[in-house]
Amino acid sequence: MRILIHAVGRMKVGPERELADRFLDRLQKSGPAVGIEFSGVIECAESRAQSPNERKREEGRKLNELAEAGVTILLDERGKNISSRALAEMIARYRNEGVKQVTFAIGGPDGHDDEARATAELAISFGAQTWPHQLMRIMLAEQLYRSVTILAGHPYHRD
Repeated sequence: MRILIHAVGRMKVGPERELADRFLDRLQKSGPAVGIEFSGVIECAESRAQSPNERKREEGRKLNELAEAGVTILLDERGKNISSRALAEMIARYRNEGVKQVTFAIGGPDGHDDEARATAELAISFGAQTWPHQLMRIMLAEQLYRSVTILAGHPYHRD
């Protein structure tokens, strides 16, 4: 099963990108042992439309073009708050069900549009706070790597 990250906005070169890349590199190297292939990060530019709804709609269209191959999970402050182990179990379930691709979507500053919410399998949250894009990317990368280590029985994660 492939895991893809769709992110609205671009990560500039710097320590945040280096940290995200470190976890994504670990994910890419350790994922195949448990049937997970990391397909990379697709960045799309933030919309320049006038209204928040128009911006979300434009950004959502780009996501829908990518996500047709499988399951889409939105990262959203209003999403379901799940544990690291629950995320790993969810990924394993999709893999075991034969899902070809799981796309994790990080929205732009205005969030996700209603159509993306309606077509996504799930929205998950890393807490009720609003997080900067760069930190969300780092936290998602780390949690995906952590999920793979949980599935592999590696001691990185401790309950």
